[in-house]
Amino acid sequence: MNILELSEQEIVRRNNLQQLRDMGINPYPAAEYPVNAWSTDIISNFVDLPVIGKDEEGNDIRETATPENSPVVSLAGRIMSKRIMGKAAFAELQDSKGRIQVYVQRDAICPDENKDLYNVVFKKCLDLGDFIGVRGYVFRTKTGEISVHVQEMTLLSKSLKPLPIVKTDAEGNVFDSFDDPELRYRQRYVDLIVNQGVKETFLKRATILRTLRSILDGAGYTEVETPTLQSIPGGATARPFITHFNALNIDMYMRIATELYLKRLIVGGFEGVYEIGKNFRNEGMDKTHNPEFTCMELYVSYKDLNWGMTFTEQMLEQICTAVNGKPEVEIEGKVISFKAPFRRLPILDAIKEKTGYDLYPMTEDEIREVAKKLSIEVDDTMGKGKLIDEIFGETCEGTFIQPTFITDYPVEMSPLTKMHRSKPGLTERFELMVNGKELANAYSELNDPIDQEERFQEQMRLADKGDDEAMIIDQDFLRALQYGMPPTFGIGIGIDRLVMLLTGKFQIGEVMLFPQMKPEVKAPRDKKEAYTALGIPEEIIPILQKAGYNLVQTLKGENPAKIQQQIIEIIKKYKLDVERPSQDEIKAWTE
Repeated sequence: MNILELSEQEIVRRNNLQQLRDMGINPYPAAEYPVNAWSTDIISNFVDLPVIGKDEEGNDIRETATPENSPVVSLAGRIMSKRIMGKAAFAELQDSKGRIQVYVQRDAICPDENKDLYNVVFKKCLDLGDFIGVRGYVFRTKTGEISVHVQEMTLLSKSLKPLPIVKTDAEGNVFDSFDDPELRYRQRYVDLIVNQGVKETFLKRATILRTLRSILDGAGYTEVETPTLQSIPGGATARPFITHFNALNIDMYMRIATELYLKRLIVGGFEGVYEIGKNFRNEGMDKTHNPEFTCMELYVSYKDLNWGMTFTEQMLEQICTAVNGKPEVEIEGKVISFKAPFRRLPILDAIKEKTGYDLYPMTEDEIREVAKKLSIEVDDTMGKGKLIDEIFGETCEGTFIQPTFITDYPVEMSPLTKMHRSKPGLTERFELMVNGKELANAYSELNDPIDQEERFQEQMRLADKGDDEAMIIDQDFLRALQYGMPPTFGIGIGIDRLVMLLTGKFQIGEVMLFPQMKPEVKAPRDKKEAYTALGIPEEIIPILQKAGYNLVQTLKGENPAKIQQQIIEIIKKYKLDVERPSQDEIKAWTE
């Protein structure tokens, strides 16, 4: 790396790195470091030593902590702060569970005459962000803070970039916070280091997934894996990502759902199967949508929608309790209860309840007119199902805060769903709405192969009208249905939205470790040839760019004396062995 691309702090750290190597210290050792304790456990398990008397003011005097009467621990972590006080220092160490203070005394870690480990290594060469391992005994300082008195210290990894250390004053005001979402999501590794609470969100996400798997496994259902690359993007109405499979010389699609493959397994004899995995939809990005997202889909033989609603509400109540210790979560002052049972409301009743319009007996054209009266933007490519979906989304969806099963969707909105057993034109489907957003989508699955083929053909007619989210006919899936699929309940739950709900987050990027981001925008920079064409020596080009002249046109009309001074300052600062150009030479570049 060119030294001119480094900041002053990065140069200091690299100099420290070299000094350590010159001292014979490997800054990146390979050997295992034995860890037997973690910060939060040390603090929670600490027991004060016995009281042996009182001082003049009546305060307890406790036995002095030593390696013989106090727990000896070995821990490792990242240096987050350092306070040097002559022959002793305090540092804050951050490990995988939290932070703890360590007390470093020169003579304790350097019992021999050579004091370089403290005077040179710890005081001068170790920087914030470096990983160290320490072994010592636990004690309480005079100010009452539980700490580790270090007796042995080992450098485990040198950090070459400075951390954006967050500072807090005595009043609790925060300075230099690393809070720009663009930077936080792009550099999640830094976000996890410096922003407390971020890691907790992802630990809760892990708890949600672990609990979900435990419930499904406990019910006797089998976790499976189905193809991510598919020849037909089925199981949902969405625009797919397209890629090319070189070995087969065919275009393939990133899956938009796992549904059709999981139902093939039900045909094959599995009683219940589920998959937790990534789906991909080549659509918009906003606070609640990411093109790559995690979904759980479950299919259970011999069950129906009514069983599914009961199973779902009990499952979510159990997951919420596992994450938050109770079946409620507070979001923006609203307490959302996952205590079963949830409300059940047909979708057309919900629309009538919110708008006053009864869409059930209406034709497609009549529903389109209702949408226009409600100032909802629609177009001629939208069929009856899409129109109802738009009206519900604009007028109803955001109003359901407490968990609510929206049921009985029109057949036009549900091409994979069994017809309602008692309501003509409707299907046995629910969407679970929580805090104004869809969390789950479920059906009594369509297992009539003839009906399914007709539904697919209707989807193709919508595609011909211009609907680029309509389903493509999957002939192999139809063939599987013809072998017979038992009555089946199926559900899909968006894991990212579930995590958002149970952690009180409002942007999907907060619950995804690495959400999709636009490419980093870098300042435009002319190529070397543009500079050399002006007679600028190659070794001067990076110096000019360091001074801010990334484009040759920015040199035009500049003061040659000013440019020369900038070049001289950079050469001195970085100790470069470069010949300084004269003002006459620089003048020729600027004319």
